[in-house]
Amino acid sequence: MGAACERGECLIVDLSRPSVARMYDYLLGGTDNYQVDRDACQDLLHLAPSTRDLALANRAYLVRAVRYLAREHGVRRFLDHGSGLPTRPNVHQVAQEIDPSSEVVYIDNDPIVLGHGRMMLAENPETTAVLDADMRNTGAIFESAEVRRLLRDSQPVAALFVSVLHCIDDDDDPWALVDRVAGLLPSGSYVVISQLASEDPDVRDQLTQFMRRVTDGQWGRVRSIEAVERYFHGLDVLESDGPVEVSHWLPDSDLAPRQSSTEWIEYGAVARIR
Repeated sequence: MGAACERGECLIVDLSRPSVARMYDYLLGGTDNYQVDRDACQDLLHLAPSTRDLALANRAYLVRAVRYLAREHGVRRFLDHGSGLPTRPNVHQVAQEIDPSSEVVYIDNDPIVLGHGRMMLAENPETTAVLDADMRNTGAIFESAEVRRLLRDSQPVAALFVSVLHCIDDDDDPWALVDRVAGLLPSGSYVVISQLASEDPDVRDQLTQFMRRVTDGQWGRVRSIEAVERYFHGLDVLESDGPVEVSHWLPDSDLAPRQSSTEWIEYGAVARIR
């Protein structure tokens, strides 16, 4: 075990195993990670060399999706499930570039993420909140004062599930999670989804087993393209005919970065709730 201290407050951190959030931070070039996370990422890059490209493309997709919803659809409220470690620009920074009154609730239960989240909250106490919650616990999340505030006058809310649904095993039914959240949001709200996927069942199994091993079971499953498409049943996908590899979703230009290879991809889209 170890301790990470932020502004005089110390958090107990388990350094015996990698953290998915810290591994992602390392792949994005961040500094909020430890040697155990970096070692796991090096092993992962040996198995799937395109993983850093994938992580960067996914982060760029998140920024584009939030900016698009804020600018083109007037969304001013965002609910970010499994938000992970802050990486500039964060969701609230992107949304508040369009409208400074935009509100964001971040949801995570990783102690390092929560520590950084409290720092963000101190900077934006009126428009940014951080919930210590398992994203599967929809009832508790929607009963919280922070989320009730987002829903106070039936304005549209964007629920973000960006690179997190693969952390939920099939037994916990991530499709039902998306359906529950969509059913609790005002009509005309939105979801933003991306999920690690592969069309090769051997690759799916190999990478799933690797991530389960290095995170001591704190992982769900790399899924098939068809399984990811199930998230969008009953939703109206925007700006594409259906889910896509995320670097192809409304790219900033034809020269925008793409994965150099595709052992696995982040597959998803932005959709409107009817």
